[in-house]
Amino acid sequence: MMDTLQNPAASTADMIRIPGGTFRMGSDGHYAEEAPAHTVAVDGFWIDPTPVTNAQFRAFIQATGHVTWAEIAPDPKDYPGALPHMLKAGGLVFTPPSHQVDLRDWSQWWSFTFGANWRRPYGKGSHIGGLDDHPVVQIAYRDAEAYAKWAGKEIPSEAEWEFAARGGLDDAEFAWGDEMTPGGRHMANTWQGNFPIENLKADGYARTSPVRAFPANGYGVHDMIGNVWEWTADWYSTKHTADAPKACCVPENPRGVAMEASYDPTQPAVRIPRKVLKGGSHLCAPSYCRRYRPAARHAEPVDTSTSHVGFRCIVRGGE
Repeated sequence: MMDTLQNPAASTADMIRIPGGTFRMGSDGHYAEEAPAHTVAVDGFWIDPTPVTNAQFRAFIQATGHVTWAEIAPDPKDYPGALPHMLKAGGLVFTPPSHQVDLRDWSQWWSFTFGANWRRPYGKGSHIGGLDDHPVVQIAYRDAEAYAKWAGKEIPSEAEWEFAARGGLDDAEFAWGDEMTPGGRHMANTWQGNFPIENLKADGYARTSPVRAFPANGYGVHDMIGNVWEWTADWYSTKHTADAPKACCVPENPRGVAMEASYDPTQPAVRIPRKVLKGGSHLCAPSYCRRYRPAARHAEPVDTSTSHVGFRCIVRGGE
């Protein structure tokens, strides 16, 4: 693979400048992992105006020959106890059930699908033809990092991402204000209806949408809420550390929160560290996942790719 090469055309020309500042990160009024709300200062940076699209990711693949995580069969040594027939390349795909299910059991609507990857996000028979301007999905963290390195950029920290998502509205509930649908207008691609069996598509989309289909926030950045979750560089912890930066907590860099906080407690035998996702996706619904807010956050194992997770990049410093 050649994914260490850098794009010679990399620049900030098409990026949005985010001024440095201090803001209240997190929330005390929603999910426990968002608390406590705390003061964070960030330096100025540049951010991609949209999530990385299928067209942009294709250019990276063509230039580098990078093979994504979802295209590589898992190594049995990394997944003790896994059934041999499941150790095939693929990704998680949202598959709506035909009847109401227990919302505490996500396996009722997510299935590991052999052959699902960025080119075929929903598995065999699916494709991204005509979706060049949709966000790329089925991207594991290593794939996002590889793209960012090639582009001469980086993956944003959780604080940088949230600061940009707020668009200058420090205390607002959403990236555009305090009403979910001001004047009845849908401001992001989220779920309307009875999740996970009924999507009314009142916003016009059942799955991903073009990255500029909804209004930009106050900084001119699109799709910070809904459409796809986005990777950040921060390791996940079960809550914020009040008025102090979070830090990485994997064994080779044991700083910050307890090491076990970065792993899925429901899978003690598989120690796969988790990063923070931000922004929610087209699957976030009032009845299930109210994470279509800048403060919301979610844990994602670094080895996982799904049909509703993408990313965007930043460049730190500069004017």
